[in-house]
Amino acid sequence: MRTTIIWLVTAQLSTDQSPAAQHLEDQRRSAVFVAERPWGQFQQFVLNQHCTVKLITVEPGCRLSLQKHALRDELWQVLDVPLDVQVGERRWTAQVGERVYTPAGSLHRLGNSGTRAGRILEVAFGHFEEQDIVRLEDDYARPETDA
Repeated sequence: MRTTIIWLVTAQLSTDQSPAAQHLEDQRRSAVFVAERPWGQFQQFVLNQHCTVKLITVEPGCRLSLQKHALRDELWQVLDVPLDVQVGERRWTAQVGERVYTPAGSLHRLGNSGTRAGRILEVAFGHFEEQDIVRLEDDYARPETDA
């Protein structure tokens, strides 16, 4: 039986973070625990932390709003098909299995330019409220906030 630690590699999006904010970001980019078993493996994303876990499906040709929120960081893992990702000013196509970290306060968006529905596993660290969302752009003409 073998145990492996996989480090989540992320780019620091801001160079003017306070020491407390930097400490939280360092914690969030900490190891994802992977344990090998005779039947395969499991990945452990969190252990005894305050978090919310969601499975998000993005239909082909659709995208979420360009948004930010102050009360939580998010870790996404792409599950099915490549998805279009924006974090800060960086845009790319995240591949199946890729992990994406979005620190609190960062602009981010998820989209699907493919032909099949795609899913991500989202682990939100911190206080989760839909009312915390601030939308800067939205394809569905929803209000800037859900308050």
